Formats: sequence, C-alpha cells, structure tokens
Amino acid sequence: METPRLEDGKALWALAASCGLDVNSPYAYTLWCRDFSETSVVSRDQTGEVRGFVTGYVRPRAADTYFLWQVGVDQHVRGHRLARRMLDHVGRICASLGVRYVEATVTPDNTASRALFASFARDNGCDPQWSALFEREHFPTESGGHEREELVRIGPLSAPLASS
Repeated sequence: METPRLEDGKALWALAASCGLDVNSPYAYTLWCRDFSETSVVSRDQTGEVRGFVTGYVRPRAADTYFLWQVGVDQHVRGHRLARRMLDHVGRICASLGVRYVEATVTPDNTASRALFASFARDNGCDPQWSALFEREHFPTESGGHEREELVRIGPLSAPLASS
C-alpha cells in the first residue's frame, strides 16, 4: 500500500471504469492524486501496476470525519480482501490524523460495499449507522439518473485500528 502519485491518476480513472464505478473525469482522478493523496491509497502488483485504490478525504467542516469517495479493485485480484486491507491502511492513516469516524455513501443494492463496511465496523468495535442522504432527485435526470445513496457512518474509532 502506498500514497498515490500524480501519474497514477490515469490508472485510477481506467480502473474505476473497468470496475463499473461512477467514473469521474480523468482530470478529477489526477487532481485527486495531487490534492488528496495523503488520505488515499493505491495497491500495486509486482510489476508496479495499480490493482486497487481507495480515495477519500477528511471533511473540511468535520475534521474528525473521513469521507471515503471510491474503492476500486481490479477484477483479476478480487476475492483476496484487497479492499479491506486498503481500508484498514487508510484507517490507520486517519487515526494518526485524529479522525474518529469513517463515512461513505452506498447504493442499496451494493452488497459488496455494505459487507466491506460492516466488517470494518465490527472489527473496530462499532456498529455501522445507516441513513438516507442522496435521493434520486438530487441527481440530474439528463445524465440518466442515479440510484439513491445511503450514508454509512462508522465510529467512534479508537487507535490503533484493526488490521487484517
């Protein structure tokens, strides 16, 4: 696990597309690797190719809360708990920054993400708290619409965070 570098932006963009994530512009991923690299992580294979990433940031108006933006894992390395290991790594970084809560949004049918956050919460002695956040009407219909997104909030976390 390591901090993403500026040149990783194009790999994050490509991986997000191949994973079926909501894909942002290539510019956004490159900017992410510059401005939010300290609270994000990439996982590389032995050749140096990015096989997974977690992007997130400490919320500007809630310095004790980390918002996880995206988790992407290459289909060739799924089933090896890479997403969880990356989340644990980010959790340790956040603990060092005084972060006590992790938040993310998840669509109702995303069982993989729900299981990821449930296991992270359980192993850190917390119950995930789910609530409505973004409804369909919050998204432009011109873009084809978007499923609603529920907020998961995990915490308070205590250092050291669980490591799998």
